[in-house]
Amino acid sequence: MLKIAIITGSTRPGRNNHGVAQWVLEQAQQRDDASYELVDIADYNLPLLDEAFPAAYQNYQNEATQLWSAKIAEFDGYIFVTPEYNHSIAPALANALSYLNAEFTNKAAGIVGYGSAMGARAVEHLRGILSELQIAHVQKTGMFSLFSDFENFSEFKPTEQASGSVHPMFDQLISWATAMKTVRASALVNA
Repeated sequence: MLKIAIITGSTRPGRNNHGVAQWVLEQAQQRDDASYELVDIADYNLPLLDEAFPAAYQNYQNEATQLWSAKIAEFDGYIFVTPEYNHSIAPALANALSYLNAEFTNKAAGIVGYGSAMGARAVEHLRGILSELQIAHVQKTGMFSLFSDFENFSEFKPTEQASGSVHPMFDQLISWATAMKTVRASALVNA
C-alpha cells in the first residue's frame, strides 16, 4: 500500500496550518487507497539550514537532519499544506525542503494552499521548488480562502465548495504516486 505524508508548511506559534493539515488527514482517512500520516515539520526543530554539505550528498551531520531524512524517505508521496506568506511559501517549509534531496526524488506530491488569495502564489512558488527536487506535483490543488474558509481568520471551517477541491487532488496523487513507484523501481534496476 502506498504511504503518503501530509506535511505541515508552518511552524509559527498559533498557526492555522496544523488545523488545515489535520483536516486534510481526516479527509484522507476516509479513503482506502493509501496509508496517510501527518508529518509536522515543527516536530523536527530544524534550524536555519546548517548542514555543511549539499543535500544531494546525503552526508548529514546533525541529528535533526538525520531524523527528518529518515521520516521523509518512508513515503511514496506527499501532500504539502502551505500557507501564503508574502506571496510565497512560509520560510519554515522552504527551509525543511532545502535540507533534503534524494529522499524526495521520483515521488509524487499534491498541494493544499490557503491564504487571502487562496494560497495561489504560494502554490506556484512551491511547484518550482518541488520540480527542482524531482517531485512530480499534480495539477489539481486544494485551495482555501482566509475570508470564507476560516472563522475569524483562525478556525478552519471550509465551505462545501472549497472542501471538494481536495478530492481531485487525492485522486491524481494516488495515480501519480503509483506510477512514480514504478519509476523508482526501474531506476534501481538500471543503476
